[in-house]
Amino acid sequence: MKSLHLIVWALCITLAPKAIGYSAMEPVFYKVKALPGDGVYSLLRRYLLAEHSCNHRQFYTLNKLPQNATLFAGKEYLLPIQIYSFNGKTIRTSIGIDDYPLAKRIEAYNDSLTAHGLRPDFRKNKTLWVPWHIFNCPQKDLNLEKVEPPTNTPTDVSREKVAEGPPSGKHRHYPIFGTKYEYVPLRDTRLQGKVFYIVTGHGGPDPGAMSKKAGRNLCEDEYAYDVGLRLARKLLEHGAIAYVIVRDPNDGIRDEEFLDCDTDEVVWGNKAIPWSQKSRLKQRSDIVNQLYKQNKKAGIDYQRLIVIHVDSRNRRQQTDLFFYYYPGKNTSKAFAQQLHRLFKEKYKIHRASGQYHGTVTARDLHMLRETQVPSVYIELGNIRNSWDRKRIMPVSNREALANWICQGILSD
Repeated sequence: MKSLHLIVWALCITLAPKAIGYSAMEPVFYKVKALPGDGVYSLLRRYLLAEHSCNHRQFYTLNKLPQNATLFAGKEYLLPIQIYSFNGKTIRTSIGIDDYPLAKRIEAYNDSLTAHGLRPDFRKNKTLWVPWHIFNCPQKDLNLEKVEPPTNTPTDVSREKVAEGPPSGKHRHYPIFGTKYEYVPLRDTRLQGKVFYIVTGHGGPDPGAMSKKAGRNLCEDEYAYDVGLRLARKLLEHGAIAYVIVRDPNDGIRDEEFLDCDTDEVVWGNKAIPWSQKSRLKQRSDIVNQLYKQNKKAGIDYQRLIVIHVDSRNRRQQTDLFFYYYPGKNTSKAFAQQLHRLFKEKYKIHRASGQYHGTVTARDLHMLRETQVPSVYIELGNIRNSWDRKRIMPVSNREALANWICQGILSD
């Protein structure tokens, strides 16, 4: 039967309807841009291809890449998925096969990708995706079974699983980052054994500072949260342990300029966020202190708290990103100064004037005063100022903010 399938597959190139944009003799494969952090394994896994070895081989062949090649974010790669016109009747008549169970497997594959938001319904857009393994290695032959991390590892165990599988090695699974970014590659171990707590401002019943653009609300908590998630993911890429204290059950990392405001955020442990500001702050500092003590007892000395907010001032007042630390806490001061130096260097390169006016200042703020871990409080800019909004609204800028904070941490 397998040989018959292979014969049919060879024939369907000439007998099936034309693939989109190509002659019937030249099959077309689906092309997709790699996302930040993607390796071959994570890219194939996203499209439900990773458990079949022939998909890996075909990916390298299609893209003329050596084994274990590095992928570049934003670059387009061909996936081992052939595209055919769907005639609106049946899959079998669309691609020239008679095998009904095989057609149902192709249908199930397309419907699964639709359910994951990776493609529109083939019945509506009239294009059918046929994965390479359907004809070439239909049985799953790679063991990608997920295993739980060790119970004594002080990680985000409520969300994390570890997945092992060729060809790119270890990826950690964090659904909190959303479908596009949930598989996090381990790039190196420069931050191994170091713990970070990410606390983004406001959330739940309190959206924080607000502004409007093009008739749409802009909420501080949404933009701070997106930068916080991006930062946490980058820290994990370098082997760190990262706790995302304020959490949204359905808003992962978002690649949109306008981030919808909502009130469904919770905090670590799936606890509701109180209405009272005093209660909210105490809840967060208590959580951080409890985790700090647990990790300290486990022998982890390097721990840092990063609090991220977006400021609100007069619309005309433009500010640069600036940092606070608690007076008298020298480790916190040094941490804030290190981040400040990194941003000053970056602005010399990336701002036309080369000028950067961000400051490092001592402030008596609850999250700095009441937490035992060395901490820094970061204000990303004035959400009400049109120029400052350009620092947080474009996706590329939020990514750069997270990346620069991470670079500052790596040099701490």
